[in-house]
Amino acid sequence: MSGPLAGIRIIEMAGIGPCPFAAMLLSDMGAEVIRVHAKGAKPVLPLLNTRYDVLARGRRSMAIDLKKPGARGVLLDLIEKADALIEGFRPGVMERLGLAPDACLERNPRLVFGRMTGWGQEGPLSSRAGHDINYIALSGLLNAIGRKGAPPVVPLNVVGDFGGGTQFAFGVVCALLSARMTGAGQVVDAAMTDSAALLAAMVFGFKAAGAWSSERHDNLLDGAAHFYDTYECADGKFVAVGAIEPQFYAEFLSLLGTGDQAFAKQHDKESWPQLKQQLAEIIRTRPRDDWAALFENADACLSPVLDWDEAIQHPHNRDRGSFIEIAGVVQPGPAVRFSGTPTVVPRAPSAPSEHTEEILRAWGTSPEAISALRRADAI
Repeated sequence: MSGPLAGIRIIEMAGIGPCPFAAMLLSDMGAEVIRVHAKGAKPVLPLLNTRYDVLARGRRSMAIDLKKPGARGVLLDLIEKADALIEGFRPGVMERLGLAPDACLERNPRLVFGRMTGWGQEGPLSSRAGHDINYIALSGLLNAIGRKGAPPVVPLNVVGDFGGGTQFAFGVVCALLSARMTGAGQVVDAAMTDSAALLAAMVFGFKAAGAWSSERHDNLLDGAAHFYDTYECADGKFVAVGAIEPQFYAEFLSLLGTGDQAFAKQHDKESWPQLKQQLAEIIRTRPRDDWAALFENADACLSPVLDWDEAIQHPHNRDRGSFIEIAGVVQPGPAVRFSGTPTVVPRAPSAPSEHTEEILRAWGTSPEAISALRRADAI
């Protein structure tokens, strides 16, 4: 293993959404992460062949029926050897499996027990079902995304699920550092609603200062300003403009070739709608790639809006190796680079029961115990 988390052992209770994403991040950084599936369970994403399940990359997998004799004890033996356990089930599921935090920490007092849910482990909604869109709706964030006079725009599921998963991974690493220093493990309670709200921390500050309204498409960074929005080009493709600072805005106007003095009123909010209309008319006169070429070497904050395939092929992304290929599937690579503990290309995703006996043997389960699990039809 390579990477800054090499030597860390983590058990992941396989699920969907932010927990496997967090596990992928931890694995990308070099941690040994073992995925534990329920034996015989149907795939949570049945449309995905294993090789396309990018969130499962980098980890070995095992499948076990925890309701069968001896299975829970064997998993507790693995937990005793782990640095962390992470799970993304609804509150109470791990308790019903006999794997409550108390039971796990009793076996391994240094264990970090990470729990990722939508609403959190406590609160009036904690037991309710939901998805990313529901969690970010309650955070205030969803209401801020979209155009004036139209419904909020759904930002894929990247805010709650994967913004939340990123913060979950960060929380687990913080608890691992604490365990290294104190010798004591703890429970990490991460909720997508909390995480989505935290992603908007700066906006809450603006709101408190009176510099941000609750109206959608009415503020500096939500598409209301003419210098921070997307525009359609002559070929039907789009460019993104983010010329906020005065020096960038000045260069933007210079390359744009407009001498209209109305654009000098950059932060006159009353002028934004008219300036946006004028800017839209100018940008619509040329194809997207012409604008991209014109602005490519300028500090004017205009970029082409790329689709998935174009992003993979863009020269900057290719130069940095932002995308990698694993088992024929092109996907984003580990995003953080390290000078002293570099990461490596992760292994391909594995089928749920692909490494069951291999993992059990490597983590110290005796041949007799493995045979007993086989006889009990637990593996």
